[in-house]
Amino acid sequence: MAHKRRFSVFIASMFVSSTLLSACAVSASPDPVADVTPVQEHPDFATCVINLQQKAKAAGISQQIIDTTVANLKFVPRVIELDNQQPEFTTSFGDYFDKRVTPWRVEQGTKMMAKHGPLLTKLTKEYGVPGQYIVAFWGLETNFGSYKGSMPVLDSLATLACDPRRSDYFTGELLQALKLKQQFNFADNKMVGSWAGAMGHTQFMPTNYRKYAVDGDGDGIADLWTSEVDALTSAANFLQHLGWKADERWGREVLLPVDYPFAYLGGKYPLPLVKWQELNIKQTNGQPLSTPDMQAALYLPAGHTGPAFLGYDNFNVIMRWNRSEFYAIAVGHLADRINGGAMLTRSVPKQPRLSRETVKQLQQKLNDAGFDVGKPDGILGRNSVLGLQAFQQQKGLIADGFPDVETFNALGIKL
Repeated sequence: MAHKRRFSVFIASMFVSSTLLSACAVSASPDPVADVTPVQEHPDFATCVINLQQKAKAAGISQQIIDTTVANLKFVPRVIELDNQQPEFTTSFGDYFDKRVTPWRVEQGTKMMAKHGPLLTKLTKEYGVPGQYIVAFWGLETNFGSYKGSMPVLDSLATLACDPRRSDYFTGELLQALKLKQQFNFADNKMVGSWAGAMGHTQFMPTNYRKYAVDGDGDGIADLWTSEVDALTSAANFLQHLGWKADERWGREVLLPVDYPFAYLGGKYPLPLVKWQELNIKQTNGQPLSTPDMQAALYLPAGHTGPAFLGYDNFNVIMRWNRSEFYAIAVGHLADRINGGAMLTRSVPKQPRLSRETVKQLQQKLNDAGFDVGKPDGILGRNSVLGLQAFQQQKGLIADGFPDVETFNALGIKL
């Protein structure tokens, strides 16, 4: 079968969910310098701060913190800019993966495994999470703690709490951050992180910090900024609570048969491993899959010309940390590499970015053709992928749900 050039887009949510630890992808580049504007220049914000003081009091925050911290919260215009910012172009899996699973991260991750060997062995026994996964999360979130964010968390959360778009969510996160401050006597200037309020080595949002942070070093404080022991222990605790299955992998790269029908793709279509074996899905060494009693879903993040992956139950756990298939594959493969595993058998194709306007046009064309993918938003999410797959099947194209030149031509779109 002739290979066709295919494009993929980053279909993951790029913002915070109730179970998300990282509020934005860490890229080893610093946060933008915070433009902190005095409260009096934003009368609506000033009124909001008064309301936040009342909510803090009702939540049990001390009057001292209300008077010294809440009353002095500042508006950060850059936070609103970043919250509203939408990328002009989508990100291909190749771009995403190559920037995250790097030789440097593999090397540093291996060093961190050695440095924290006894601790990681202990955490594996207590929480059931192998050390290479904990270290892989750490590497993707903050480059092993080398950059944890520099934005003032309390001001950032207050700014977002006073913005109507997601006011309830961020008001709740601000109150949780204030409770952290009260519980551990954190100084305001210690509480820095991402522009959306994620903190520490593992970029916990305040609610998750409060629920899952652990005092691993026994000093009486669960400090995710300065204590690597606390941070790694907290990551293991969180993953256990998310449902990590001990003694199971995250997933694996696999090989597809030439005649694979592309009938089962993505997390909505898990199958028993014995079924994948029947479909002639093989290990990367060409051997048949082993068939323990496990479910798996097939992911083709770069279309049929790129690598294929089976994701097991722990893949879904990673997705609860960050709702991105790209992220989950990167964490899993980085963990494998840190643990001595090989590079991908099938290389990730270099794929040009698609503009959001082009994706919107594609979505509108699919809707017009009777494949309902919802309101065109420029993000090729699950509904759009399913619509594309159905359209490709109808047109006799390879139905992997990813747009290629032939698919665009069939839709009447010129690239």
